[in-house]
Amino acid sequence: MPLLTQQIPDENDYSLVANLDNVRNLSTILKAIHFREHATCFATKNGIKVTVENAKCVQANAFIQAGIFQEFRVQEESVTFRINLTVLLDCLSIFGSNPMPGTLTALRMCYQGYGYPLMLFLEEGGVVTVCKINTQEPEETLDFDFCSTNVINKIILQSEGLREAFSELDMTSEVLQITMSPDKPYFRLSTFGNAGSSHLDYPKDSDLMESFHCNQTQVNRYKISLLKPSTKALVLSCKLDM
Repeated sequence: MPLLTQQIPDENDYSLVANLDNVRNLSTILKAIHFREHATCFATKNGIKVTVENAKCVQANAFIQAGIFQEFRVQEESVTFRINLTVLLDCLSIFGSNPMPGTLTALRMCYQGYGYPLMLFLEEGGVVTVCKINTQEPEETLDFDFCSTNVINKIILQSEGLREAFSELDMTSEVLQITMSPDKPYFRLSTFGNAGSSHLDYPKDSDLMESFHCNQTQVNRYKISLLKPSTKALVLSCKLDM
């Protein structure tokens, strides 16, 4: 990416520098967690974590590992900033979301540090666009401490099964009830909507079930309005750990 390299005066001044040959891979991942306007970004030598929260009840994280980038450098132990995710996605798709066959949009992302904007250098077909997005003071995010020693039940199933479930269950229900049990029904999804109750059962030996470890019966209810944003991530995923 020679044009992008020429646009940056001195990379040593930046806390974060990342190169990506195909920006649409990053854009697709971020769209999966885009259910709120702002996101908090955490960068370490291992990669970038982008976190979106809603009312301290729901948290979505996108992990972009350092190995995905063609170049990835973080000068400090960690770099944290808050950014408008809507604006970021608009900038990443500035050349359009439907490229010509064989055409890729390259990205060079630079962040100088606290108080500075996030700089995006996007190149497609020899044309370079520079975007500067103001960053904000990062807010404290929820720390979901899922200690493995306290896990009672754990199920891994193919995402395809849950995508089908969301299309079949009655979404007029306010809640989704999830039942896990060492005995029948093993794994059940239930809704209680205008048309009555509906249940969808998964046998533990189902082809969709990758792993089933259940020690005791557990029934939990979750607001469907808080679960709906996860459907974007389900479209991209192949497995679900619950």
